Amino acid sequence: MPELPEVEVCRRGLAPELEGVLIKGVEIRVPKLRQEIPRQLIDLLPGCRIAAIRRRGKYLLIDCRRDDVEGSLIVHLGMTGNLRFVPHGQLPARHDHVDLVLPGQILRFSDPRRFGVVLWQAGPPAAAGQHPLLATQGIEPLSDDFTVDWMVSAMAKRSGPIKPTLMDSHLIVGIGNIYASESLYRAGISPLRAANRISRARYGQLVAAIRATLSDAIAAGGSSIRDYVHSDGSAGWFQIQAGVYGRAGQPCRRCGGVVRQIRQGGRSTFYCAGCQH
Repeated sequence: MPELPEVEVCRRGLAPELEGVLIKGVEIRVPKLRQEIPRQLIDLLPGCRIAAIRRRGKYLLIDCRRDDVEGSLIVHLGMTGNLRFVPHGQLPARHDHVDLVLPGQILRFSDPRRFGVVLWQAGPPAAAGQHPLLATQGIEPLSDDFTVDWMVSAMAKRSGPIKPTLMDSHLIVGIGNIYASESLYRAGISPLRAANRISRARYGQLVAAIRATLSDAIAAGGSSIRDYVHSDGSAGWFQIQAGVYGRAGQPCRRCGGVVRQIRQGGRSTFYCAGCQH
């Protein structure tokens, strides 16, 4: 599933092509993805100008506006979704479900497994945060609010292992499996350690590691583990430089020990027992 870096890369790729552009039409080919696609988009969006492309956690927010309409298109890529530009006249493939028809091209949403969403929240941009899917989202790990003080306070009563705790989107958004493993590796913290048994000093290292890991992943175009590709069809390559993720049985790049793989919360965790404690 695309996580924060992949969605941010997607946003940055779309923004220059979309911001300020007039929407000419909308085509919806299926009634429902993870949730029903609002049919009123067919009438609401034509004539709207795209004011901005934003990101909240793993959601893209496309702010649209015309004289009598203001709102945000909320898009989640799900497990296998992607947004790409295609020329006018290109016939949709089997899994191409939604088109935004623009003056020079089409923005096409494809989702083979239909776990994504295309929804609408009326009102000014700030209103998008009130949507039920966004209202329960946690702190942005690249924001100024994500500090050591916040982390120590948030983890004080959490006795579960730190790695699945980092992946709780109600607490912190966008830190998926690969980025949780890599951040803990960089900070030298075991994924098995209880969240409330980590010192303030080590949380300082972890906050810095999370920021650095996500920033490096964005710079690398994200991670293309399964289906994720950019809006231009290219792939991310952060996974190639990973320290532990996907490297079970291989030597640790730092100490030479063997990278281990375990299961936590139904997901694979990769770590070095020699470096992480």
